[in-house]
Amino acid sequence: MRAVPARGATIAAAALALGALLGVAHAVATASPAAAVGYRGAGSIPGVPDPRRAWADWALDCQGCHRVDGGGSPRTAPAIAGEVAKYLQVAGGRAYLGRIPGIASSPLSDARLAELVNWMLFRFDRRDVPANFRPYTAVEIGRLRAHPLRLQAAALRRELQRRIRARERSGAR
Repeated sequence: MRAVPARGATIAAAALALGALLGVAHAVATASPAAAVGYRGAGSIPGVPDPRRAWADWALDCQGCHRVDGGGSPRTAPAIAGEVAKYLQVAGGRAYLGRIPGIASSPLSDARLAELVNWMLFRFDRRDVPANFRPYTAVEIGRLRAHPLRLQAAALRRELQRRIRARERSGAR
């Protein structure tokens, strides 16, 4: 016998999908060119040849969980605004960003995903991007996403956040 989902669950799933679609449509319709670029105009973000494309990829592939402003949600995904580039400052953080489930399972090509991650770092946490930042490349993203984090992602995130807090307490920038 085939299980039939409860009507409430079906309605809730449809509402969630419609909400995500409307959120993307609203972001695309209301964003200014400056918002799409997100950082000093076209061509000025290391490793991002097309900031508008990176923004569109963000809108379609990431913002449904991380929200338009990168604020995240306790039920969907952690906040990245003012946080994501801090991972580049601790051992294991750079690899973590390329292996998290959303990155590793993205339908984007390795090149588009590298562009998106580089854009995201500057768009949501420019202040914490290290001075010696090397942009992610398609080759690096391909290598990292070939070994995705699954069940261990949350535990590794907690450990990296502990390292970030310890670094901040020490006064390191």
